[in-house]
Amino acid sequence: MAYQPDLIFDIGLHRGEDTDFYLKKGFRVAAFEANPDLVAYCKARFRDAIAEGRLQIVEGAIAPEMAGERLAFYKNLQKSVWGTIDASWAERNEKIGARSVKIEVARVDVVEAFRTLGVPFYLKVDIEGADHLVLDGLHRLKDRPRYISIEAEAVDLTRLVDQLQALRDLGYHGFQPVQQARIPRTQIVTKTLGGDSLDYVFGDSASGPFGDDLPGAWLSYDQCLGEYRRIFTRYRLFGDNSILSRLPGGKEITRLLGWVRGKPMVGWYDTHAKLE
Repeated sequence: MAYQPDLIFDIGLHRGEDTDFYLKKGFRVAAFEANPDLVAYCKARFRDAIAEGRLQIVEGAIAPEMAGERLAFYKNLQKSVWGTIDASWAERNEKIGARSVKIEVARVDVVEAFRTLGVPFYLKVDIEGADHLVLDGLHRLKDRPRYISIEAEAVDLTRLVDQLQALRDLGYHGFQPVQQARIPRTQIVTKTLGGDSLDYVFGDSASGPFGDDLPGAWLSYDQCLGEYRRIFTRYRLFGDNSILSRLPGGKEITRLLGWVRGKPMVGWYDTHAKLE
């Protein structure tokens, strides 16, 4: 199926924090979620939108064909947003006290989803450790979403560069690193697809605005990479694995500096990209 200008893919539905905004904007939404508990929650939360055909929930985990029709999914018991198909991510989370249990879920073929449902106007991707699988799938399609956002790599700068290069190779030329720690409880006044005014407050775990609603300026590839180099410098100085964080009172100092600065010293980012 071809490009669908009224469609959004929410890959990483969670509790519907983003889908709620997209529906209120007037878009149709195809939402992807592997955690069966979260699927059940969202089926109840959005029962009207599902009945009206405005929302379709795709159950299962996006994974390569070699994973088989069923695969392991690590459901995080402390932070449901950290569910992943990547065992190394689950092990990393376990080390910081966020335990997972392994369950079996169906595999979702993301290329087939694009071909069946259409290529969306906006593609939001946040599936811990598997975002690259969606970008890989786009290479097999003729059309592209006008806008994309993915969770930015926060540990290895080389992998972050790989993410940006993958977006550039797909034809994206405008970029924005968007700090996610400041999104919850922020307000936006925007327009729906029908032209009506929408006053919306983002909830916890929401990804925030996208496309032309983003408040920042679009950057070139080189400008965006330069900004991420500065962000990674702050990660090294103030992040979870920094020297300061391991000193007595170090994390409290980081929080105080963020309060004085008026924004977090580190936080985490999504990379937004646009075709034109």
